[in-house]
Amino acid sequence: MPWTTNLSVGISMIDDQHKMWFEKAEALFEAGKNNRAKEYVGELLAFLDDYTKKHFADEEKYMLSIHYPGYEEQKKAHTAFISQLTKLKNDYNASGGNLLVILNANQMILEWLTKHISNMDKKIGEYAKKAH
Repeated sequence: MPWTTNLSVGISMIDDQHKMWFEKAEALFEAGKNNRAKEYVGELLAFLDDYTKKHFADEEKYMLSIHYPGYEEQKKAHTAFISQLTKLKNDYNASGGNLLVILNANQMILEWLTKHISNMDKKIGEYAKKAH
């Protein structure tokens, strides 16, 4: 499920980070499908975990800078997603690197992300356009 222009929020910093997120999630999915080295999958998971935290922090800073009224709701969604990601990483490690864990989780992540961008992040872009 690649990033598409209909997922554009209209704020280039956020869009660029979303694109990178989708690229890495896609690479993770491919690695799982092709039974690539478990270390590679572990590395990608660690990257996604770090990158997600950075992306959410940047997005939250931006929302505060434009006095976005939906900030609290976004912050809650971000926190929930980070715990999902942490649980996924722990499940993967606990399963001894079971790739099925990754394939199932990857679908869940991409669906969540697509819904989150479509339903919540796009509102930031709409608000930013009106506010400035």
